[in-house]
Amino acid sequence: MHSFFMEPGMEPGAEGVLPPEESAHAARVLRLRPGEEVRLIDGAGRAFSGELTRVAEKETRFVIREEAPSREPGVRLTVYQGLPKADKLEWIVQKLTELGAARIVPVETRYCVAKGKPGKDARLARIAREAVKQCGRSACPEIAAPMRFSDALADMRARELMLMPWEAARGRTLARALEERPQARDIGLFIGPEGGIAPEEAAAAEEAGAIAVTLGERILRTETAAIASAAVVLMTRG
Repeated sequence: MHSFFMEPGMEPGAEGVLPPEESAHAARVLRLRPGEEVRLIDGAGRAFSGELTRVAEKETRFVIREEAPSREPGVRLTVYQGLPKADKLEWIVQKLTELGAARIVPVETRYCVAKGKPGKDARLARIAREAVKQCGRSACPEIAAPMRFSDALADMRARELMLMPWEAARGRTLARALEERPQARDIGLFIGPEGGIAPEEAAAAEEAGAIAVTLGERILRTETAAIASAAVVLMTRG
C-alpha cells in the first residue's frame, strides 16, 4: 500500500486533497486510480487508511476510512551526531528515521572536519519524510539546525537518560546502561564524528549527565556507531 502525507488534524470520514508534490507523485509516477486504498500520514504521529476519489497531477483527492495502529516507538530518542564528512549525514538521517528516532541534532565538535551548510536542513528534512513513507512510520523526526557543542550540552541536560558511546569507555556497555534505567523514556545518544569525541568534550558531556558506554572492542565508524546504538536503544525499549 502506498503512503502519502496529508494535512494534520483530520479524522475518519473527512475528505481532503493531497499536497501538490504528493498529488503529482500519485498521478504521474505511481499512476494510481480512483478507488485505490492508500495509507495517509499526518507527520505528527497518526496514520489512517484511506481511498483515493480523484487522481490528477494538480489535485488528488481522498476520503479517510479509519485510523491505523501506531508504529511509533515507546521512547523518544534524540541523537546528537557529530557532523560527519561528505554525504554521511544524509545516510544517517535516513537510517535513524527508519529505526524510529524522534530527533536528530547535528553537532559541531572539536574533531569535526565538516561544517554545517546553509540550505542543508531542507534537504535532510526531505530525506526524513521519504524515509517515513518507506518504513511505515507516522511521525517525522525533527532535524535540528547544526549546534555548537556548548549549545548541544545544554540540550543534553534535558534528557532523562543521556548516553555517550565512546571508544575510551570501559566496563559499562550500552545495554547495561539501559538495564540500569528501565523507566527512562526520553533518551539521548551523543555520537562523535570521524575523529571521535575529544577528552575534554567527553568530560563536559559527563558533567552534563551523560553516561559513557562502550560498544565493544572494535572502533566503529561514526555512521555505524549511530545506527548500531540507536538500534540497541529502540529494540530494547520497543
